[in-house]
Amino acid sequence: MGTKNSDVQGRVVVVTGGGTGIGAAIAERYTDDGATVVIIGRRIGPLEEVAARIGATAIVADASDGASARAAVEEIVERFGTIDVLVANAGGHGFAAVGDTSDEDWDSAIKVNLSTAFVMAREALPALLSKGGGEIVIVSSLAGLFAGPSVAGYTVGKHALIGLTKSLARDYSRKGVRVNAVCPGWVRTPMADAEMDEFASHAPEIADRDAGYAAVTRDVPLGRAAEPSEIASIVRFLGSSQSSYMTGSVLVADGGAHIVDLPTVAFEHAGM
Repeated sequence: MGTKNSDVQGRVVVVTGGGTGIGAAIAERYTDDGATVVIIGRRIGPLEEVAARIGATAIVADASDGASARAAVEEIVERFGTIDVLVANAGGHGFAAVGDTSDEDWDSAIKVNLSTAFVMAREALPALLSKGGGEIVIVSSLAGLFAGPSVAGYTVGKHALIGLTKSLARDYSRKGVRVNAVCPGWVRTPMADAEMDEFASHAPEIADRDAGYAAVTRDVPLGRAAEPSEIASIVRFLGSSQSSYMTGSVLVADGGAHIVDLPTVAFEHAGM
């Protein structure tokens, strides 16, 4: 049910990668607050399930493909009249070191982690500009600021999203389009669950998925992974009038992981 007098009441919000995980949580938060939400993705099943559950509209499209993204935007504008907020959330894999990444895998990683945001922003800009502005929120990752082991394609794509955020903000903020990014750390999503399951299968000391999450957040100040709804709250803030004097900003939501001085972790483990 929509929240009365919400600052997003009746606004048209488009969420890519809205059929699962963080994207689904973002869509739900906006619908709860009274927005008209359109979720975009490549798989009809998850999209329809989320749309039916939260009261959103599902459109099957490939956000990294210009023609497909353009057709989706045209359908949205035809049905709802405009676009007020674009949340570029779609992303995916790219989990290998540079030396183990084929040309095909590299292209795929950049396409799913960077091109989806670039293309969708480009295609949505005319609708945003025609009404005098709006918000674009780009969901990057802690991998957009730091490098993990053997995730070259993912890391490069997420880093590039920060550059895309700044470039869009530099070029379009005076025209009324504010653009900001959020960098989540570990979040309990289906993709992260799969990583934890694989982690447990390769590490005898990791009994199960929960033990995996505990291990990867051991040195995080808050000591846990985020829930998708917690990231959705930050996106909702950036994609609304509540963040009206912010553009080109990057908000980190990682439980404090980025403030940890890695060389001192050994002292803490030693009880010092």
